[in-house]
Amino acid sequence: MTTAALGRVTRGAGDLRRRALEGVDVVRFVAGRAGAVLRPALTTVSAAGYLVLAGAIAFLVAGYALGWPEFVFLGFTLAAGFIVAFAFVFGRASFDVGLELTPRRVVAGSRALGRLVVRNTAQRPSTPSRMELPVGRATAEFTLPSIAPGAEHEELFAVPTHRRAVIVAGPAVSVKGDQLGLVRRTLTWSDPTDLFVHPVTVHLQPSAAGLVRDLEGETTKTVTSSDISFHALRAYEPGDDVRHVHWRTSARTGQLMLRQFEETRRSELTLVHATDRRFWADDDEFELGVSVMASLAVQVIREKNGIHVVSDDIALRSHTPTALLDDSCRLEQTTSREATLRDIARRLTALLPPPSVALVVAGSGAQLADLRAVQRLFGLDATTIGFRVQRGAAPSLSRGSGFVLVTVGALSDLPALVKRAR
Repeated sequence: MTTAALGRVTRGAGDLRRRALEGVDVVRFVAGRAGAVLRPALTTVSAAGYLVLAGAIAFLVAGYALGWPEFVFLGFTLAAGFIVAFAFVFGRASFDVGLELTPRRVVAGSRALGRLVVRNTAQRPSTPSRMELPVGRATAEFTLPSIAPGAEHEELFAVPTHRRAVIVAGPAVSVKGDQLGLVRRTLTWSDPTDLFVHPVTVHLQPSAAGLVRDLEGETTKTVTSSDISFHALRAYEPGDDVRHVHWRTSARTGQLMLRQFEETRRSELTLVHATDRRFWADDDEFELGVSVMASLAVQVIREKNGIHVVSDDIALRSHTPTALLDDSCRLEQTTSREATLRDIARRLTALLPPPSVALVVAGSGAQLADLRAVQRLFGLDATTIGFRVQRGAAPSLSRGSGFVLVTVGALSDLPALVKRAR
């Protein structure tokens, strides 16, 4: 084959490939436009509707193929029902929907009410319709009557707040469809609203966490060359800061003497809340543990003392009591990848400053050895208090070498136990 012939063949193959690609693009464009047009109708049909449509087609095909008029009659009946169902989705409503929760933050077990206000913004009366409002895992259904132009319809409902949680109410959705549920058209009219169900807490006495209240901080046994708590004098060594030379003593001894200080620290409190399910006997014990953690943290925050609250699930905000209680609503039991409580505490506090007081809250599954291992993680300069939560247990407190073990059997026992541990 000559070079010219080979070039013609190559150009011909290139033209065919280009036309094929153009044809694919055309098919994709047509399919996309058809999908955009048909998608609203296809999404309107429910699973039951598709089942009825498939049954109608199957009965009609079988009836005509086998010559059975009964199957033909059933096929037309199902097809007619499917077509008639579409009559219920026609019509367009124009609503202004307001959703209010009062109050937005409640304590578990308290009462919370919701208010749904629907206003007709159209120029003609609305047709009776149905409004669905998801509230947590449940869905509230309201039947709306015909609403005059500019008029409002109000629905009141109660929100269950038996347990700590973040309950999402909304969005409010209007539903048009037949009574059999073959077709269903929905329109969203409002945004979701959060209801925070806070854990139950108890009030603790001021300074219950044992924090140092003076401005200078707590004196430690660590010796440093620069601080405000004088400790002793030592001989000057090359590289020392001459500003700390004690000239009067140096003149008397004939050699340079430097001041030494005991290191003082601002109170740094860290609260570790174990959420690993192996440390908790059941959900009720875990809820009691969350209440203990929240009671301790809220009291420290109210005293304007700094605190870091960490759990295996999230790091809780601690700038205000409300922020901490909001975050505590989201705590759930988890499964940690670490083998021990000490390893969990090490990972959670790796980026935090060394604490002067460490609080550890865990369930009955945490043994004394587990809590003491956490104490060794923070060192001898830190006071570690372990709160072991066990529902129904007798309240008790034991001390030993910088470690305090507090056994909490009920939330009402916590104020007295913390007062003893202070």
